[in-house]
Amino acid sequence: MRISDILRAKGSTVTTIRPEDPVRVLVAELARHNIGALVVSADGSTVAGIVSERDVARGLHDDAALLDAPVSQIMTGDVHTRAPEDSIEDLMLLMTERRIRHVPVLSGGGALVGIVSIGDVVKARISRLEFEMEQLEGYISGVG
Repeated sequence: MRISDILRAKGSTVTTIRPEDPVRVLVAELARHNIGALVVSADGSTVAGIVSERDVARGLHDDAALLDAPVSQIMTGDVHTRAPEDSIEDLMLLMTERRIRHVPVLSGGGALVGIVSIGDVVKARISRLEFEMEQLEGYISGVG
């Protein structure tokens, strides 16, 4: 199974935010889209960083005035990405080892083509296991 399979099922829409936008706008966008992270991008295609609910919570703990600061102040700039043709197993390994829950997906040319969350991966794996179980049950019942 490939990352492209997940994107085909969930869609490739990625909500982005500009680095100079205030954290207040970030919080509103996270709530409006009911998501846990946004890709930080000046143009909607290149990745400058990623910012999550966790980043906001940690930032607010340190500075209550954070809501008016730019997103670039709390974003993670060292973003781990994957390509659509990469395997789900590789993606799961990255997420587990780096303890990250959202991974932007970039085309061969480096353009943003999607984002995959740990929830997307779990859903895909469960669907795959259910399919395999149905196939095995059909095979076993057809043999007897």
